[in-house]
Amino acid sequence: MNGKSKEEIYYERGTEELKNKNIYAHKLIQEFNNANVEDDLKKEEIINKLFGSVGDNPSIEHNFHCDLGYNIHIGNSFYAGYNCTILDMAEVRIGNNCMIGPNVGIYTAGHSIEPKGRNKSGYAIPIIIGNDVWIGGSCVILAGVTIGDNSVVAAGSVVTKDVPSNVIVAGNPAKVLKNI
Repeated sequence: MNGKSKEEIYYERGTEELKNKNIYAHKLIQEFNNANVEDDLKKEEIINKLFGSVGDNPSIEHNFHCDLGYNIHIGNSFYAGYNCTILDMAEVRIGNNCMIGPNVGIYTAGHSIEPKGRNKSGYAIPIIIGNDVWIGGSCVILAGVTIGDNSVVAAGSVVTKDVPSNVIVAGNPAKVLKNI
């Protein structure tokens, strides 16, 4: 873990600045998702433009989506399966040798539970995923969560709280099943 702060970030939806940042990211995402499946160099080039930082050997399957891109930081040998969505209104830091299964959502963003103004603004809290983490298919990782090194998040889990290192978690909400 890098010791980064998990400070809440507040943002206003629909501003011209946010719209322009989304358009820039979405153009790159569209280019990535439409790239030839055999053109790994092109796909890696796009990911390097989109993300804040990228380690060696990234591999992301098609139908990837994110908000801004530049808040995503991935380590070496990163893999994300089909239909990965990362809502990166705050930073998402993912360590080395991480595998993310298909249909996974990593969501830094949230909204007020109060109905007044809910659709006009939001907040985001960084997510940190350690080294050698495996996130199974159809998992959801919520705002502010840290997942420790070497841990496994079982398929279909919803992670609402921090996960220690060297454990397997499962369920909704995810709970520790056993130590590794």
